[in-house]
Amino acid sequence: MERVLVKNLSVVPSGQKVQVAGFVQFVRDQKRMQFVVLRDHTGLVQLCHEKGGEGDNLQLGISSLTPESALAISGQVVVNPTIKLGGMEIVIDSLIIVDRAETPLPITDESSSDLQQDWRALSLRRPENNLIFRVQTTLERAMREFWEQQGFIQIHSPKLMGAASESGSELFQLEYFGQKASLAQSPQFYKQMAMAAGFDRVFEIGPVFRANPSFTSRHDTEFTSIDAEMSWIESHDEVMEFEEAWLQHAIGQVSQTHGEEIKECFGVDVIVPSLPFPRIQLSEARQILADCGHVIEHKSDLDPPGERGIADYIAKKFSHEFVFVTDYPIDVRPFYHMRHENDPTLTKSFDLLWRGLEITTGAQREHRIDVLKKQAVEKGIELDSIKHYIDFFRYGCPPHGGFGAGLTRLLMVLLDHKNVREVTYLYRGPNRLTP
Repeated sequence: MERVLVKNLSVVPSGQKVQVAGFVQFVRDQKRMQFVVLRDHTGLVQLCHEKGGEGDNLQLGISSLTPESALAISGQVVVNPTIKLGGMEIVIDSLIIVDRAETPLPITDESSSDLQQDWRALSLRRPENNLIFRVQTTLERAMREFWEQQGFIQIHSPKLMGAASESGSELFQLEYFGQKASLAQSPQFYKQMAMAAGFDRVFEIGPVFRANPSFTSRHDTEFTSIDAEMSWIESHDEVMEFEEAWLQHAIGQVSQTHGEEIKECFGVDVIVPSLPFPRIQLSEARQILADCGHVIEHKSDLDPPGERGIADYIAKKFSHEFVFVTDYPIDVRPFYHMRHENDPTLTKSFDLLWRGLEITTGAQREHRIDVLKKQAVEKGIELDSIKHYIDFFRYGCPPHGGFGAGLTRLLMVLLDHKNVREVTYLYRGPNRLTP
């Protein structure tokens, strides 16, 4: 007999025999009746058995069940509108305890975040955690769908690198057959190589690694990066226009597929953003914050309170959850960001904030090899250390730009969670290398 998922039991006629399997939510062992609530990844169903007394093996089996044991049963569906779980139950004919769970369980709903992470296989069984990764699946599928509609090609860049693609201070270094190698912080250089290769438009969803000793709610040492790069653009404005349409499509698909469930489970309304997103230059954003009395310690960027402050300002003025902050100074941007012709101290770059959290960094890249070399030298980078990257531009490269976003940050904001570890399948941070 084929297993039936709990979500599909509603269409099964009363009296039909079915097989279901899942985990034991709890057992109620009463004087005459026994009830088991079984959970699979699609929902809960009530199982019942009338006690037969001495020699009743079903009665003995049910009495021995422990919470979270893996269980398979067959039985008859009985429609009963008085039953809260779907208006039906299953009268058990046979029962197999596939794997009995030890007792007591090592975690409860009230356990600390660290303990929940220690026992991630158990904590992930909770329906709300299952929902997170179904949302993630829909979000990624919608992103790929939009990219493919717009003529993008998927790439998988290497995660072992011989040179840094971002800050050298955040590298995980390792021995590589007598050489020094590092784990990739970003697919940036390889996205740009695809532009030089004539791929025109590419995307990648894959792991990246940052040796960042931060203990904040937004940082992790390994995460899934979402990257896109596109050729033949005239400015970073085109990159922003693409990203806002891409996000509108992806969030719209999540809202359509999971909106009601997200609202019920997390109390969050999934708001599909309108186009275009508001845009504000960094210098203007800093002035607005200064006028409100907020002093930013870093002279050329926004700090987290500043990001939240600008988001509040945009929400009040434009009733929008998103804002592009544009035109960052060269001292806080990589050497490969293109600079403005009329003000070479500023880059054609942007950050995208969603509800006060930075979720994206993007820019138009510098594709002219002589300018690229000059900017690298100005940043104190030895050209020999990035020779293979510079070689991409020696034989003609189209103007291009792109962006990178962190998947866990997107999910954290979308579902209104407080820490990226809550929406990561297995979190990695400075103090977390297991399970």
